[in-house]
Amino acid sequence: MSNRQSLLKNPTFQTLLSSLACIVLGLLIGYLVLLMINPQGAGEAIGTILLNWVTRASHAARIKALGNTIVKTAPLLLCALSVQFCYKVGLFNIGAAGQYAAGAGACLYAALAWKLPWFVCILIAMLAGGILGVISGTLKAYQNVNEVISGIMLNWITLYAVNMLLGGNPLTKDPASPYTVDLASRNPGGIIPSLGLDTLFSNNRYFTIAVPLAILIAIGVWVVLNKTKFGYELRATGFNKEAARYAGMKEKKNIILTLAIGGALAGLGAAFFFLTGYEKWSTTQTSVPGMGFNGIAATFLGGLHPIGTIFSSYFIQHITDGGALIDKSIYPSQISDLMSAIIIYLCAFVLFFKYTMNMRIARQEERVKERKMEEEAEGGENK
Repeated sequence: MSNRQSLLKNPTFQTLLSSLACIVLGLLIGYLVLLMINPQGAGEAIGTILLNWVTRASHAARIKALGNTIVKTAPLLLCALSVQFCYKVGLFNIGAAGQYAAGAGACLYAALAWKLPWFVCILIAMLAGGILGVISGTLKAYQNVNEVISGIMLNWITLYAVNMLLGGNPLTKDPASPYTVDLASRNPGGIIPSLGLDTLFSNNRYFTIAVPLAILIAIGVWVVLNKTKFGYELRATGFNKEAARYAGMKEKKNIILTLAIGGALAGLGAAFFFLTGYEKWSTTQTSVPGMGFNGIAATFLGGLHPIGTIFSSYFIQHITDGGALIDKSIYPSQISDLMSAIIIYLCAFVLFFKYTMNMRIARQEERVKERKMEEEAEGGENK
């Protein structure tokens, strides 16, 4: 077998190639939409979306904008890992958006109302997200309630519960706006420390240790799922609950534990974002935070691999921030969300791309084998 065929048969390379194909097709379709809206500025608009922070005027501004994109990548990565961890066990955690909201509400309330230090607030956020996961997991394990249905319902319940929690307390609600009070001024100890990392991005005070911690957690998820007995049992439960039960595994416990861990990861993602002080919570918002849903795009684009998800999370956030920079008088900023949605849709065809690739390689190998047999047969006749 040639080196080229060996490379094409490599599952990791196939996933990478399929993901790149999804990205290219998604961007192409997005560009066609831009052309239909206004063909004159379509080239500049797609360039702005792709370049994002590169379009800034000065070097310092570019570096700072890059830091902002990476800051928002950390919570997206955690939400993607939340979806991915559950998916590996055969569960679809669409409730990550609500778990993210629960984590945001819990960490902000702990930091603003109770003035707790940042590391305690992070633990409280994980607990809040984990509790929502336990609710969905218990309903799934004991009543066979689909986790998608329970997750969607909990998303909206959690959103309005968080709005009431933060909006009904004068210690957390800014009386002059619909947002929560400024975390840095009320409780500086609630801000995640940067430990000097902010100097790498033009003194971007929002760039904290949350970013390297998120990357380490992604590596940890890969280790747990692929290198531990615990991860093996979880994946076995996802493949076949009845077989796992027959083998002595506690499938109900594994289902609940999986969704609890997924919820904790999403809650942690919220803490990694709101405890930087980058953004305040709007107590009047009527839509579930998109971070949890964008995590679905990131995890599938990353080939359902924790390491690949690191890069796909950055890409999704990169084009999302780029979409916010295009000319609003001509194009809607949601065009980047449209591209992300198209990429998500195309990711459903990753398995089809792999199947087509493997079938083509198999046919080529069969033809090579037939030619060799014909050559050997001709050689025997000549003798």
